[in-house]
Order: sequence, then C-alpha cells, then structure tokens
Amino acid sequence: MELLAGGKVIRTYKVALGQGGLPPKEREGDARTPEGHYVIDAKYEHSAYHKALHVSYPNPEDRKRAAKLGAPAGGAIMIHGLPNGKGWVGARHRLYDWTLGCIAVTDEEIDEVWKLVPVGTPVEIRP
Repeated sequence: MELLAGGKVIRTYKVALGQGGLPPKEREGDARTPEGHYVIDAKYEHSAYHKALHVSYPNPEDRKRAAKLGAPAGGAIMIHGLPNGKGWVGARHRLYDWTLGCIAVTDEEIDEVWKLVPVGTPVEIRP
C-alpha cells in the first residue's frame, strides 16, 4: 500500500488482503478485496481491530456486479490494524492473506496511517 502526497509516495506498507484470493470482489461474503476507486468515508478508533478506516465500497459498478449475481455487494471494507489483543503478531500477519476482504497492516502502521489520512481521502485499490 502506498500513501501519496502531492503526487509523490511518502510511505509504503506491506499488507495482508482478503483470503478469497486475487480475483476482484464480486459480492458480500466472498472474502475478496475490492478493486476500484473509493474514498475513506469514516474512521473508527474503537472497532474489532486496532483502528480502522472505512473504504466507501461498494461503488455503482460494484453494486451492478453483485446485482447481476443476485447477491448483496456488502460494505464492511476497511484498512485496519490487527484484531484487538493480537498486536503481538506484528509483521508476521503478512505471511498469508487472512482478512475477509479488507486491507490489514500492523498496529503501529495503522497508527501512522490514521494520522496521515483524513476522511475524504481518495483510495485506489488495484491488482
């Protein structure tokens, strides 16, 4: 994951993604990470994870894709730290993709991202 300011990369993070594999998210429950253009639309200091930034998934294209499958698109896509009480895992969490479609970093990294990324920040998720 890269954070940009003024068109320049200011921070880079290794992440864990959805355990559903590399295909883009199609519907709620597929455990895949979506691809597309979104914004950070909320910040949660108290969640099941050590801080979380909510991504504005689903966008109109995501809703259409899920509707064609006759399924809900979902919506709980976050950039977050580790599950509460599991911060000791640290960077080892990146050994495999374990989220249900989110983007995970270490607790220390989400603390940094939290300070640098305000609500309204554009997000591009791409393969």
